[in-house]
Amino acid sequence: MNDTFTLFGLVDTTVLELASFALALCMVLLNIRQSPWAWLFSIGSAAMYAVVFYDSKIYGDMTLQFFFIAVSLWGWYQWLFGGTTHHGVRVSRMGPSAYLYSGLAWACAFIAIAVFLRMFTDTDVPHIDAFLTAGSLLGQLLLSSKKIENWYVWIIIDFIYIGLYLHKALYLTALLFAIFVVLAVIGLRTWKKDLHAG
Repeated sequence: MNDTFTLFGLVDTTVLELASFALALCMVLLNIRQSPWAWLFSIGSAAMYAVVFYDSKIYGDMTLQFFFIAVSLWGWYQWLFGGTTHHGVRVSRMGPSAYLYSGLAWACAFIAIAVFLRMFTDTDVPHIDAFLTAGSLLGQLLLSSKKIENWYVWIIIDFIYIGLYLHKALYLTALLFAIFVVLAVIGLRTWKKDLHAG
């Protein structure tokens, strides 16, 4: 499944990367619609991308996929049974102090992950991998809680990821993250409408 082939004569990829791409794209489209089914696609995509990133020596992202699987189970529960009424969480905004705590958490996670990657792996991109991994952790937690700010985090993270995946010759995944940037903007607008309607 990891043999490279050229897709449409344009992009070198593998069957595993292509399958991960398709599941991840479905996941974001379902997230925009606030469908709990998104979490199942998240689990499948994360499991496959863990192998893709391991092969590319992007170890922070590889480890992140296992976190995504765990958070996806929690997010699925939150979207179905969370909230005070146990009928699922609703779209909401973060409070003022949450911005400070989120920024500090991102910074601390970045430092810890970067140190680990530099000391214990052979990655050639420890700092950008750590920064994006830490930001993705935050984005996933905010998404699970249906905080509208998750889309701002994903817009920033996905845009930077494009460069990392181009550097690693994961061209199909770079394309996926370019699509993710557009979908994150659509998700933000859609969730804002839902927030104002509620």
